[in-house]
Amino acid sequence: MSGNGGVLSRGRGAAIGVSLGFVLVWSTGFIVARYGVPHAPALTFLALRFALTLLVLAPLIMVQQARWPSLREAAHLAVAGLLIHGIYLSGVWIAIEHGMPSAMSALIVNMQPILTAVWVAWAGEQVTRRQWLGLSLGLVGVVLAVASKWTAEGVSVTNLLCCVASLAGITAGTLYQKRKVPTFDLRTGTFVQLAASLALVGPFALALESRPVMWNAELMLALAWAVLAISIGAVFLLFRLIERGSATSVTSLMYLVPPSTALMAWLLFDEAYGWWAAAGMAFAAAGVALVQQARPAPVTPGAR
Repeated sequence: MSGNGGVLSRGRGAAIGVSLGFVLVWSTGFIVARYGVPHAPALTFLALRFALTLLVLAPLIMVQQARWPSLREAAHLAVAGLLIHGIYLSGVWIAIEHGMPSAMSALIVNMQPILTAVWVAWAGEQVTRRQWLGLSLGLVGVVLAVASKWTAEGVSVTNLLCCVASLAGITAGTLYQKRKVPTFDLRTGTFVQLAASLALVGPFALALESRPVMWNAELMLALAWAVLAISIGAVFLLFRLIERGSATSVTSLMYLVPPSTALMAWLLFDEAYGWWAAAGMAFAAAGVALVQQARPAPVTPGAR
């Protein structure tokens, strides 16, 4: 019993570590946007990010002889990638570039846990009362965390539509990937997804954006972090979480992103982080804990 308990404890500790690592790195996305957008148009930055990530992954795949997905798997991965990378990131970055407050964009995009729970409940996946309570607490936490920064400046129909498109993209992409191709080699799977996203974003960047790229230290730092920490590190962690957890429990982690981002902005840019933000962090953490601790559905003997 003690041996099994130790294994379970270590396994749970590793899962918590992966979840926290994902939240912390994913939360830096808005920080990267703040650094990058002044020096490069949104879609151009994303195209550079995707291309550079492909250049990093290619030799890694060749040296380690990673397994490529089948054509059917690759097609599903491409669709999920277009939604998770192409649509989600493009919507957020375009909105921020055109003045959308990061707090409001974060609030809209991180409605994902509730939207996911409604969808999976409609599709037949069980969402317990404890999970619904946790999701509600998390939503309250997100609202509290960004309430002190709420402003009407920069809000427009276009920006709102961009954020809603991002919300739809990340939600649909997560659900699609969980259903169609829950397991795959992270190296080659991410390569396929980013190649598809580059094929979508690149032509739009060339056709619609004329502002020149200002190559400087801040832009290069933002690109390096976006490629290595987010597009590879955080995305790998996200895909591992999708593989191992329910859609509801995985997306509930998104509630921790806005308060974490607000805390980072306070540390890096001296932005206000008052009692409302601290209370929001506490509510969001409590809500995520309730969702994560919900008892999983029983596993059929012999199932994998």
